[in-house]
Amino acid sequence: MRDIKRFPALLALSTALAWCQQSDSVAQGIAAFNKGQYAEARAILEKAPPGEHGRVFLALSRAALGECAAVAPELASQFERSADSDLRRLAGLAVVQCHVAAGRLGDAFPVVTKLEALYPKDADVLYQSARLYMKAWNDSVFRMFQQTPASFRVNQISAEIFEIENRYPEAIAEYRKAIAKNPAALNLHFRLGRALLMESHAPESLESAGKEFAAELALNPTDAVAEYQIGLIENARQKPAEAAARFERALALNPDFPEVLQAMAKSKIEAGQYDAAIGLLQRLVKLQPANEGAHYSLMMAYRDTGRNEEALREKAELEKLRRPPAGEFTEFLKRLGEKAPNQ
Repeated sequence: MRDIKRFPALLALSTALAWCQQSDSVAQGIAAFNKGQYAEARAILEKAPPGEHGRVFLALSRAALGECAAVAPELASQFERSADSDLRRLAGLAVVQCHVAAGRLGDAFPVVTKLEALYPKDADVLYQSARLYMKAWNDSVFRMFQQTPASFRVNQISAEIFEIENRYPEAIAEYRKAIAKNPAALNLHFRLGRALLMESHAPESLESAGKEFAAELALNPTDAVAEYQIGLIENARQKPAEAAARFERALALNPDFPEVLQAMAKSKIEAGQYDAAIGLLQRLVKLQPANEGAHYSLMMAYRDTGRNEEALREKAELEKLRRPPAGEFTEFLKRLGEKAPNQ
């Protein structure tokens, strides 16, 4: 039960659990628990007067001593019904760890989902959530390699792992093995094309990647991202007309594709078609209000067409986005008499 014994180290008790408000024995039991003295905490809390804090920390102590199965129902009950936010959080986290330690990942997911809804900014909750999803992923990958070692999916997942590690030659090799096993599988040609581009932008790599994106489109003609990627390749080859045609098709497939809107706007500006570019950029900033590049391009397009008032408005918006947020550190600098950024 190594994970359960580590549990207290992962959870800093909130100051809301004020010991002075508890009986002496409960406070002593909680103090022993926080020092990792679980057997002592259990002995003290078993003799403590009845109360919610005593029950929760007794269950936590027993869980840390390897008695998860016995105390999980009590912890689950406290997580569901406790009115004390700190106790509820501790009980929920303990329930998750008990389920994970027992290999009951399916039972842990609903608890984690509820914890994230209740405590969306809690570091311990997010940590346990990340551990749970990572373990589930690792377990599934292990079963895939164990049960279906010859499947194209094993090659695909191997390639994706190599990509994460920036080992692009190995990823490319695995994607090619997967395609050889299942040439009609969606997304393999796209992933291979992307890996080729990540490895190199040499002319031969652009050529090979373009062929893979085209192969993906042959399988799925509605793939807007593959169209966009071919457009980027045509741009890199100094073929703006062919690139523009690809971007147009990608946008027709997905009218709210931000990267395509930005690429098309750039092409229109380079061609001197400012009104068309402005229309595309207006759509883009509506989709992505915090996109600094879009606001800058729109500001320049307004300026170049003599729409100075609108250019100034975009300039103000851009400055607002670039301004560091006011907060505790800025106020701290002011109190010290130092100049805060942009002041």
